[in-house]
Amino acid sequence: MKVFVAGASGAIGRPLVPRLVEAGHRVAGATRSAERAEEIRAMGADGVVVDVFDGHALRAVMAEVAPEVVVHELTSLPERFEPRRKDLYDATNRVRGEGTRNLIEAAHAAGARRFVCQSIAFSYTPRDGRPARGRGPDRAGETPLHDEDDPLFVDAPSPFGQAARVVADMERAVLSADGMEGLVLRYGWFYGPATYYANDGAMAADVRRRRFPVVGEGSGVFSFIHVDDAAAATVAAVERGAPGIYNVVDDDPAPMREWLPAYARAIGAKPPRRVPLWLARLIAGGFVATMSTTLGGASNAKAKRELDWAPRWTSWREGFRDAPR
Repeated sequence: MKVFVAGASGAIGRPLVPRLVEAGHRVAGATRSAERAEEIRAMGADGVVVDVFDGHALRAVMAEVAPEVVVHELTSLPERFEPRRKDLYDATNRVRGEGTRNLIEAAHAAGARRFVCQSIAFSYTPRDGRPARGRGPDRAGETPLHDEDDPLFVDAPSPFGQAARVVADMERAVLSADGMEGLVLRYGWFYGPATYYANDGAMAADVRRRRFPVVGEGSGVFSFIHVDDAAAATVAAVERGAPGIYNVVDDDPAPMREWLPAYARAIGAKPPRRVPLWLARLIAGGFVATMSTTLGGASNAKAKRELDWAPRWTSWREGFRDAPR
């Protein structure tokens, strides 16, 4: 099939494009950089230079490619995750809003029959606002995992609440796109090359400096996914699966108090500090406190069942230690 990948030079685009080519698809990878376009061509795809905010140019490029499937992997996150920044998600919000609308319009005009879109699996509303419980050694009283029907946390503290509202609007636009099958992939927290958790990533730097503590009881449950596994799930969504939403996460959601010390060990850092909840609110804001203590994990049962996909790295426990990073 002809596949158009927006964001082909990003953290997931880099492993995705060669997988699509290897699967026999003809791929056009879009980027704003001529240099990155050459890198995409080196992967065996057609490198296309276009700005998603230039609707006229995007429609012209899409019409020339005439894809059967369009894959939206665009984000615009800052180099360093700083939750107190009020503009933390502004650039990505614009991509997910205006950029998504432009992509859908161009894909529809070009006759695409399927639209696959990146979303996030860590935007669910915490159940009753209570601290989540882990799914590791202390399974007693664990909180059920979120499935795709659970509501998004659109009332979260700023800046995440606004980002969640934009995500919800983006997902609705994809699922209701006229004449196309819309699939939304809610990826877990990315780790691996070119992510915050890479060896040279911002999170790794903060953990090495002991600037990333376990907050309170560390009860917030995180669902991770290696970018290679996310790419494999995306190939599956290009080729099969009914329209709808899918959580793309590994098999081992775990509380912060478990995964953060393990991550520190994997990158050769000292154990993380522990700070009380009130201090985290004071220093980092309500967003970090909420995520660290009430975030819930996500279930990948639907993706495994309906996309016929399973992660190579079934747990971050082995992934942090052994997977490419």
